[in-house]
Amino acid sequence: MAKKGKEVYFNTPQRLTQLIGANTTVIVAGRRTGKTDSIAAPFVLRNMQRMVGSTGAIVVPTFKHGLTNTLPGLFAAWERWGFRKGIHYVVGRRPPKSFGKPITEPADWEHIVSFYNGSIAVIVSQDRPGSSNSLTLSWVLVDEAKFIDYQKLKDETLPANGGIKSYFGRHSYNHAIMILSDMPQTQKGSWFLHYKEKMDEELIETIKGTVYEIWKTKERIRRLRAENKPVPGYLRSYLRRLDTNLNKMRSVAVYYKEYSSIENLQLLGENYIKQMKRDLTPKTFQTSILCQRIGITKDGFYSSMREKHKYNDSDFDYLDSLGYDFDKSLLDSRADKDVNPLAPICIGMDYNANINWIVAGQANGRRLNVVKSFYTKFERKIPALIDDFCSYYTNHQNKTIVFYYDATALGSNYAVNDQDYHWVVMHEFQRHGWEVIDVYLGNPMRHDEKYLLINQGFAGKQRLMPFFNRQNNDDLILAVQSAGVTRGRNGFRKDKGGEKLEESEENLLEHRTDGTDAFDTLYIGCEKFPQSALSRISVGGIM
Repeated sequence: MAKKGKEVYFNTPQRLTQLIGANTTVIVAGRRTGKTDSIAAPFVLRNMQRMVGSTGAIVVPTFKHGLTNTLPGLFAAWERWGFRKGIHYVVGRRPPKSFGKPITEPADWEHIVSFYNGSIAVIVSQDRPGSSNSLTLSWVLVDEAKFIDYQKLKDETLPANGGIKSYFGRHSYNHAIMILSDMPQTQKGSWFLHYKEKMDEELIETIKGTVYEIWKTKERIRRLRAENKPVPGYLRSYLRRLDTNLNKMRSVAVYYKEYSSIENLQLLGENYIKQMKRDLTPKTFQTSILCQRIGITKDGFYSSMREKHKYNDSDFDYLDSLGYDFDKSLLDSRADKDVNPLAPICIGMDYNANINWIVAGQANGRRLNVVKSFYTKFERKIPALIDDFCSYYTNHQNKTIVFYYDATALGSNYAVNDQDYHWVVMHEFQRHGWEVIDVYLGNPMRHDEKYLLINQGFAGKQRLMPFFNRQNNDDLILAVQSAGVTRGRNGFRKDKGGEKLEESEENLLEHRTDGTDAFDTLYIGCEKFPQSALSRISVGGIM
C-alpha cells in the first residue's frame, strides 16, 4: 500500500483497527488520533482495491465538512502512500477511459471518487437532499458521526448497503460499515455509542489470537524457505484454515473502541495536549481530546433549547463551483445560504481580557438565525476579532452592522488603547469600510429576566425564535447547551464562577459562558430593539 522502501507509521488504535478488520467498526477518538488520515483512509482504500468495481459511500454531515475535512484527510494519506490524484483516482468528473468501469455506473459523476480499477465512492452529504438515492453499496464510511442525523442515515443510506453478493460475498468486508467520531455532547449525537454493547469481546480476542497465529505460521514458512528447507503441506493447509476462520469471524464482528488523543502522544507531543487544554472549552476538551463521556445539562440556563434549534444551510451552487481543489480562503459567507447579502448583519459581543466574542445574526420573519460566531483568545484582541469577521463577510453586499451593546462596553478596554470597547468596535468596523448602527441596551438585563425572555424565545412565545447554524457555531452551541445555573438569595444566575478566577489551564475551561453572553446581547437586541433593514445611519458614531 505504501511506496516501496518507505515505512508508514500507525499508532496502536490505527494498527488494531486494521488487524481486527471487523465488518462493523466504531471508533470514538479524540482529535489528532488520525481517525480520517490513518483509520478511514486505509478502510476506503482496502475496499476500493479489493472489491474491484464496487460502489461505496462516504457519509458526512454536511457537504462543506466533506470538502474541508474528510476528503482532504483521505487524499493526503493516499498521496503519502503513493496514490496520485489524476493518475490513480479522480474526483468530481468522469474518469478517463483507461480506468476500469464500475459494476453499477452512476448517472452523474459530480460527487464521485473514481479509482483506477473501476471502484467508486459516492460522497453522501446529509444536508444535500437525494445524496443516497438509487445506490447499491458494498461499504459505508460515516465520518463525524456525532453530527449525523441517524434517522436519515437509517432510512436513506444504510438500506442501500446491501452490496452485490454475487461479486463480493466471499469478502468479510462486504457490507462493511465504519463509524468515526469524537465523543458526542448531546443525546441525539450519541446514537452510535450503543455499538459498545453489540461488541462480542471474546470474538474480538479470538480474532486477535488468530491474526497472531497466522503471523507465526507465515514466519515459520518464511524461515523454512530462507533455510532452503521444504515447507510441509500441513502448514499450508493450516494457514488456509486460519484464513477461512478469520474471514468468517470478521464478517460478523462488531468492534467498538474509545481512545483519547493521548494515544497519539508520540506524534502530537505534550505541548499539543497542553495547548488544547488551554485553548478549548471544558466540554470540547473533555470530549474532543480526552474522549470522555459527559452528562448533558438538562436544567441549565437555556433549558428550552432543543435539537430543532440547530440547522444546516449551505449554498451548494457556490460550493460546487469551488470543485475539490480549492483555496480554503474562498470558504467565506458565500457558502452560507442562510445569510441575506442585502440585509445588515446584527451582532452581540462580549469583552474579556482573555477572550472576545462576536455572535452574528439576521432576523428572517419570526426566526433569529445565528449565522456565525467568532472569538479570539489571549493576545488577539478586538481588532483581530473584527478583522476575522470582515474577512469572512468581505463579499457581503450590505456593509452595515447593527451593533447591540450594553453598559459593559463602556468605560473599560483591558488596555487595547485609551478608548473603551464601544469606541474600538465602531472604529474598527468603520476602518474596514462598514457602516455601524450602534444600539445601546442600557444596563445588562437581570439574569432571571434574561432567562425568562430567551427561554420563552426558544419555546416560541416571543416575537423571535433563535436558531443556530450548526456548521458556523460549534463552540457557541456547546456553550449554550452546557451553561449551568447557580441559585442564591437573589434568585438564580447563569453560572459564571469560572470567569472570576485567575486564568489557568484548569479554570480556563469555564470561560465558555463568555460566548453565551454575546448571544444573549444579540437576542435581547434583536427581540427588544429591532432596527429597520433600510437604516444606514450610525446612531452613536465615534466620539
